[in-house]
Amino acid sequence: MASSSSGMNFTAFRSLSRAMFRGFVRDRTALAFSILLPVLFLALLGSLYRNNVTPKLSVIEIGNVSLLSHAASQPGLSGVLTVTHNSDKKAAVREVRRGDAAVAVQQLGNQLVVHYSIADPTTAGIVQAVFSSIVQQADQARAGPRGSYQLLTKQVESTTLKPIQFLAPGLLAWAIASGATFGAAITLVNWRHNKLLRRLRLAPVSTGSVVLARVGVSLLVALVQLVVFLLIATTPYFGLKLTQGWWAAIPVLICGTLAFMSIGLLVGSFAKTQQAATAIANLIILPMAFLGGAFIPLDFAPAWLRDVSYVMPLRYLVTGMQDVMARGEGAGAALLPIGILAALTVVLTTIAVRVFRWDEV
Repeated sequence: MASSSSGMNFTAFRSLSRAMFRGFVRDRTALAFSILLPVLFLALLGSLYRNNVTPKLSVIEIGNVSLLSHAASQPGLSGVLTVTHNSDKKAAVREVRRGDAAVAVQQLGNQLVVHYSIADPTTAGIVQAVFSSIVQQADQARAGPRGSYQLLTKQVESTTLKPIQFLAPGLLAWAIASGATFGAAITLVNWRHNKLLRRLRLAPVSTGSVVLARVGVSLLVALVQLVVFLLIATTPYFGLKLTQGWWAAIPVLICGTLAFMSIGLLVGSFAKTQQAATAIANLIILPMAFLGGAFIPLDFAPAWLRDVSYVMPLRYLVTGMQDVMARGEGAGAALLPIGILAALTVVLTTIAVRVFRWDEV
């Protein structure tokens, strides 16, 4: 009797496994993206860490820095430093603060002054190591009683700031993007599968009311995410300190939520199953998290990856929130990210409306 029961259980297990596997294989979209996703990450991360060489540093030379000119001609450092010139110290420091350059350097007699950012601790450590080496080499080559060179490093942000200032906005941006995209895509697919969209279409409710309700819920969830995130990150344990213009992150967050919600609507418009919608949304959001700078800096990534990152919406959500929450650039710095995210919302929403389906086909 027990043997017969075990045989029946095994037969049922085999039949169910075969049915589930066939169902997965028949969903070509989910199957393709389930295979492509790990391959994509292999290509992405493999490209980021393929070369085990010292990365290049973008250096702004303020005025005439003889030590830098000499170092840039040395075989060991010529491949490390990419030097541009700017006679305006304030403008050069501003570029470093905004992340457009790794370091700004000026020379005051025997003193080499290095202005760096703590936004990326890895880059900051490389900057100090490289310029310490430059000063040491200059001292060794300088014979006579003229004195030694001195290295003075200055953080362009307040010295009270910690790396959490720059990590927190990136993580928050990724959370907002993920929530908006997955929420819109999966909700739309489920509503279509459960025939709820058809009932809403026949009900005395306008399409605008349905859309506005979904938008309102997404924005409310994003604002709750912001509040909870900041309440935790500003505790003494984490030490996040908000700038005076941090409130400008709210319109950036709103535009970012709408932009990624439009991506989710587009995904949900053509995805046939929840598994397919999840796989496609993952394929979109996860690469953006790396290419947009939410998880790791792109300073040392290949040039083609840095170029690709400029078409990633998450890059503008991350930089917009970093500028106003960490770098203290003021509300004006949020205007460009807001404009780009708003334009993206209009374009993708228009496309999603055109391919929208009320019923499963």
